[in-house]
Amino acid sequence: MARATNGYGAAPGRRARLVAVAAEPEDLTPGSLRGLAGVADELEVRADLVGDPDPSRLRRHFGGQLTYCLRSARQGGRSVAGPVERRTRLLRAADHYELVDLEAMDDVQQELLAAVPARRRRVSWHASGHAGRAEGRCRAGLREAAGRLRERFAAMSAVPAALYLLAPAGEGQYGFAAPLLLTGLGRTDVTAFASGPVGMWTRVLAPWLGAPVVFGRVGAQGEDGMPSVGRLLADYGLPALPPLSGLFGIAGRAPGGSLSPRLHNAALRELRLPALYLPFQVDRFSRFWQWGFDFGSLAGIPLHGLTVTAPHKESALHVADVADPDALGCGSANLLWLDQGRWRAATTDAVGALRPLALGGVDPSGRTAAVIGCGGAGRAVAWALREAGARVTLVNRGIAHGLEASSRLGLPYIPLSRFSPAGYDLLVHATPLVEREPFPVAAADRYAVVLEMAYRDPPTALARATRARGLVGIDGWQVLSVEVREQFRLMTGHPMPDALPLRSICFGSAEQAAVHELTASGGPARAHRTGREAP
Repeated sequence: MARATNGYGAAPGRRARLVAVAAEPEDLTPGSLRGLAGVADELEVRADLVGDPDPSRLRRHFGGQLTYCLRSARQGGRSVAGPVERRTRLLRAADHYELVDLEAMDDVQQELLAAVPARRRRVSWHASGHAGRAEGRCRAGLREAAGRLRERFAAMSAVPAALYLLAPAGEGQYGFAAPLLLTGLGRTDVTAFASGPVGMWTRVLAPWLGAPVVFGRVGAQGEDGMPSVGRLLADYGLPALPPLSGLFGIAGRAPGGSLSPRLHNAALRELRLPALYLPFQVDRFSRFWQWGFDFGSLAGIPLHGLTVTAPHKESALHVADVADPDALGCGSANLLWLDQGRWRAATTDAVGALRPLALGGVDPSGRTAAVIGCGGAGRAVAWALREAGARVTLVNRGIAHGLEASSRLGLPYIPLSRFSPAGYDLLVHATPLVEREPFPVAAADRYAVVLEMAYRDPPTALARATRARGLVGIDGWQVLSVEVREQFRLMTGHPMPDALPLRSICFGSAEQAAVHELTASGGPARAHRTGREAP
């Protein structure tokens, strides 16, 4: 088993400057601005989104540096101001803001450069689509894409500035190449990351590669992939930059709402391990897998392990060098890690179900069990329950998928439309559905046990119905606790600290201070509707 070693102490006290970005009018209320005190170093006003607020009013409630940005529609913003209006607004901002964003190359004109001295300029470039294509062999393509970004930066750097910002579109190899630009420059005045939800991981990683700043929204995460200030603090420990020598992550269709980064990074920090756990939004797993290897090699921070969510669990099994028996049996893996030079695949969904049952005093042996959902998690749980002696029936909405799982596992199958929970001792829900009951709980036997793989705060509809009926229920939070600890142990070679309070880390007072105070509404943060995206 690979064992992550302690690398802390190499760069004590290193940190990035945290820039809070106001993208909604509510972000500029006195309460929101006061909530940034002691958290953010700078406040960026996205004037294309919130208009031109009175800078003196902002300074009454926020004591840090102010940055003005009027991003044009050409560069992915909302401003459609004509040349005269744009120039007028930028010139007015130059009198009141410490830093003014000038877009390369449209804003690089004599009048603006004379009004905004180099020490107060940020020269930026945002691409709303592919900046050319470099989709050949992965390593060569990444180098080509990084080379094109270096050429663009060379043109931008002809204009002296305090900071340069490059943000290509997140799709394709340019998403991976953006942070690679930082590794080769050796400068402290450049930040580069990929835009969009696909590029969120590059925003988080960029400061470790040399970017002097990290950007977070005052309110909730936006469509551009920028995480909230609260999430930067709670999930990644930013703006602190402890030593980093390896990466872990979650690969899935929409991992942005997963709690896995928060939990794994909290454990990594507690154990002082030089690693970072990131969210990777993945379309094609095989392509991502190769890009991840090549990026890690070129950047000098190799990938050590991944948790994998739908729809990539079958693909994860295929890329592994060796697989555990449970993963082979159910045809699905939600974990990949480097083990003595070989990539090993496993599923922790099985232990995620069996261990909470055992802790609850429920022995599956001899019981009749129905597993609702025939995806990777459902198949893994069905396999484990059968191995534990239960009589298992598969239930699925899609008939073709249900029949395929039935054939693979050798278990009976019932379409969800014909399923009744009556007569089953154990009911396992293994789909992402959280808003309504996946089956009528009222029809379940009075001594039935209900286990749910999904988790949410507030409780799911199934958890509420189970409690109201007075049935024994094991919710997704108990499953999450078991799975995330098992995944951490296998990936790092270290047990997750027992004293680490996982539930309070997810929704504890520290996050409330970081997130709730900074949300636009000033009320509770958005509920995590994560389903099976985590762990």
